[in-house]
Amino acid sequence: MSPRIFLFDPVERFVVGTVGAPGERTFFIQARTGTRLVSVALEKAQVAAIADRVLQILREIRLSEPLSTFEKVGIDDKPLETPIDEEFRVGVIGLAYVSDRRMIEIDLQAIADSENPDDELLAIESAAEQDILRVIISLGYAESFAKRANTVVAAGRAPCPFCGGPIDPNGHLCPRANGYRR
Repeated sequence: MSPRIFLFDPVERFVVGTVGAPGERTFFIQARTGTRLVSVALEKAQVAAIADRVLQILREIRLSEPLSTFEKVGIDDKPLETPIDEEFRVGVIGLAYVSDRRMIEIDLQAIADSENPDDELLAIESAAEQDILRVIISLGYAESFAKRANTVVAAGRAPCPFCGGPIDPNGHLCPRANGYRR
C-alpha cells in the first residue's frame, strides 16, 4: 500500500486536544479544511516538543527579522471536533520555516510498523512508506497553536513538589519519601 499524505495548505483549523481523564488522556492533533478532518494520536511529550520547537522558531524569526511583524491570532479554546477517528499514531515529527511564504510547515509521520523494533535499518527503509499529515500554518497561527498546546499539556495531573512525578487523585508512591504515599 502506498503512503497517504494528508496535505492542509492552507489549514482552517489546527489544534491539539485530549480525550480522557488526567493520567489516562490520549492526545490528538486535528487538522481541518472545509469538511475534511484528520485526527492523529501522539504522546504528551511529543505535543510539548512541538510547542517548544514552534516557539523557538518564532524567536529565531524575530531575532533574524526584527522589523517584520506577523498577525496575532486568538487561541482556539474550542474542543476537538467529533468524531475523533485516529488516522495513525505519530512517530516522526518534522518542523520547518518556509521563508519565502513566511509560514511554518509541520510534518507528522506515522509510526513504522516493524516486527523487530531493534532493526533500525528496516525502520529507516520503511519510513518512506508511512502516512504523513503535513500542515502549513501562518506564523501567528503557529504561536496560537503552541500556546494552546502548552496549556493542554499543563492541564494534566499536578506534579509532586518533592519528586516532580504526577500525583494521582489518590496520591502516589513518592520515591523521595522512601515509597510512602503523598
